[in-house]
Formats: sequence, C-alpha cells, structure tokens
Amino acid sequence: MINVAIIAGGPSAERGISLKSAQTIASHLQSSKYKPYTIDITPDGWAEMSSGKKVDLNDFALIDEDGQKRQTFDFAFIIIHGTPAEDGKLQGYFEMKNIPHSACGVLTSALTFNKQMCKDYLRHFNIPMAESMIVKSVVTREDVEREKINPPFFVKPNNNGSSYGVTKVKEWSELEQAISLALRYDHEVMIERALVGSEFSCGVVRQGTEHHVFPITEIIPKGEFFDFAAKYEGASQEITPARISEELAQQCKRRSQFLYQTLGCRGMVRFDYILENGVFFLLEANTTPGMSEASIIPQQAKAYGWSISQLLDTVIEDCLSNKQ
Repeated sequence: MINVAIIAGGPSAERGISLKSAQTIASHLQSSKYKPYTIDITPDGWAEMSSGKKVDLNDFALIDEDGQKRQTFDFAFIIIHGTPAEDGKLQGYFEMKNIPHSACGVLTSALTFNKQMCKDYLRHFNIPMAESMIVKSVVTREDVEREKINPPFFVKPNNNGSSYGVTKVKEWSELEQAISLALRYDHEVMIERALVGSEFSCGVVRQGTEHHVFPITEIIPKGEFFDFAAKYEGASQEITPARISEELAQQCKRRSQFLYQTLGCRGMVRFDYILENGVFFLLEANTTPGMSEASIIPQQAKAYGWSISQLLDTVIEDCLSNKQ
C-alpha cells in the first residue's frame, strides 16, 4: 500500500478550489493500491484533515497524541493552486526531504508561475504570445501606449491563477481601477493585449518516455472571458473535443507537447490558448491544474478514454519511477 499525502489548502485566494480538487483525488485513488491522507496547509500549521494530527516538518510525518508513533508517506500529491505550490516552494521542500511528488520541479514551477518571465523565456522558441508589460504601481495611458498596447487589454496579477483580480479594460478610464484591483493579489501586474478569438485548453501527462496529449477543450464563457465563475461555478460551456479541424487540433497538440518538454514539465500540465487568425497564442501554462469535478483535465481524460483513477495512477507511477 502506497501512502499518499494530498497536499491541499494553502494561503492563496484559490484555497477553496484546492480543497475541492483534493476531495476529487482522494475519492478516485485506487483503494487497493493507495491510502490517501489530505494534508491541509494553513497559517496555523500543517495537519491531516480527518484526524487533525499535526505534521512534523522535520521529517514530514504525522505526530500521534502520545508523540511516539509517526505516520510517514511514500508520495506527495500536490494540489495547491497558487503559492506555495505553483511557484515551486513546496517542491523544494519535498525534494530536500527526498519525497517523490506529483508536480513540476522548482525551476519549472517558479518560471511558469511568473507569467511574464515565462513569456520572456518562451519567446526564444518562437511561441506566439500577446504583447504585454509589467507594472508595479498605477501607470498612465501614455506608459501603456508606449508599449504599443491599446484597449481592449487585460490587467491581471502576474503571479496568480484562477482569474482572481483580472479585468478586461475597454476604455482608458478603467486603467487605474483595474491596476489597483490586480495589486490586491500581487505586487506585479501584467498588462496584456486582448487576443481576438476563441479560447482552448490542452492537457499533457507524461508516462515514461511517452507523452499523452489529451483532446482539446473549447471554452465558451458566458461573460467577457474565462474568469473564476466560468472556471469553477459553471458560467461557461466547455466542449471536449473542441469543434475545430484536425489540422488545427494537431497544431495545438504539437505545441502543447513541445511546451511540456521545453519547460521540463512532469505530472499533469494544462496549456491555455486563444486561437487568433488560425494560430494558437499561448495564454499560460498551468502546472497545477484544477481537479474538482468541474475542472477541465478530468473532462479531457474522460474524452481520452481514461478514468480519473487511471489518470492519477499514471501521474503517481511516472513520478515515482522518473523523478526528472
């Protein structure tokens, strides 16, 4: 029996989504093979949710009431959205403790969490992406125009996910308020040209030397864009497989596998795009995609012919046997 610590919660605005993802994982792990323990990370410490037992971070083990018996773990399934997981901090801890985990490594996680740095890196590989700039305070219209960005454009936290603090700016009069909102979630704010087209998402999972590229999901938000409500509260229509030609589907799948390998990913990673003028422009790489019942990766796995249990088993087995 493999003891799996599902690492969930965290201090970010995405805490609630993380806990929903953890529930899905715990309920779908094969009971004959895995024994799940959900570890909730809070400002008061780390604790196992069902028993309330605290975690001793010196050796990542649960402490019994008598302080003697200690439950250890064979694997950590990281499902915290936002810091301290998507930015690589938790990965560093588990790698120092030599505990295999499900996520990308420290460098990949930190790079992809910082949207602008990831874009700067990927430009060397000619990946199509929208024009963007970073600000750390409210700026003027002239500052933005200087970077050849004009409305409509998005203003969003540079280091965050789930579309918290994101505004689609249509008029220059909205700029100051949009930046102020984004600064509530991060000290860096990205201003990015609004791509014109439909949104798509493609998940990739590694299994040894093979890469499973899932069917593409077409995202049709009810609002202006794929915001929090669209992602997690059903305010969008998600169609898997996407209603696109085989040629376009192959373009998206090839790009997704290339990005997965180029960024040095492992585990489940989802790549989000806007299809503009027949070209898939990368929005972001999500190295800890949601695993709630409403999430895209479970939908894609089902369309691929996998159960959630098979998906989780593939991730765990690959990360146990191939740590790099």
